[in-house]
Amino acid sequence: MTGVDFDSVRLVEVSRHFGRRRALSRVSLTMNRGDILGLLGPNGAGKSTLIAMLATLAAPSSGEIRYGDQPAERLGTALRIRIGLLAHELHLYPELSARQNLSFFAQLYGLDPHAVVDAALERAGLLDRADDPINGFSRGMRQRLALERALLHAPRLVLLDEPFTGLDDTAVGVISDRLRRLAAAGAIVVLATHDLDVADGLVTRVALIRDGRLLSDEPASTGLRARYRALIGAA
Repeated sequence: MTGVDFDSVRLVEVSRHFGRRRALSRVSLTMNRGDILGLLGPNGAGKSTLIAMLATLAAPSSGEIRYGDQPAERLGTALRIRIGLLAHELHLYPELSARQNLSFFAQLYGLDPHAVVDAALERAGLLDRADDPINGFSRGMRQRLALERALLHAPRLVLLDEPFTGLDDTAVGVISDRLRRLAAAGAIVVLATHDLDVADGLVTRVALIRDGRLLSDEPASTGLRARYRALIGAA
């Protein structure tokens, strides 16, 4: 498996239109190696659209996204190998076991399942349930498994769209710790979430979005909820 590498991702005046509706409007934003960037904003703000464009699942209507010093269209498959995505749809097969799910995706990535699957199951805390069908797993167990599915190929850019929805405190803690370790190892982590309590203390930078516009891009600090209300309420 080969791919490109990059230490930053930069959006330059990026807009995205769906017919007459403008989902994002002239967003400029830079993410660097080691960042955990929190994309915060109300429903319909444009967070999921931004995640989809960073994942190369949607193209900007105008503007440019650069991975290192190269635009996405020049990199193709070599870029996608360096991206891991955890979206609302977990992309798991419920009739298969946890081990079978990860083995299948490992082979799609061109990896030897024997080299990566057991370690991924252990990180997810699921090694003792490795051979159980996941249709009997809790939401938190499936979410942890899906995260490891997205990380099997050691991506540089990790994109997560509402990964904490429906999880208890234990599952939130496990996933949060995993994201901190990824960033410390040099990944660029981008996290869209409504959960300000989880974001506060996890993210290192905050991008506040409303109605497709970037209102603020700043280092994370205490009092995130108050900052969110001040900016979103004033927009």
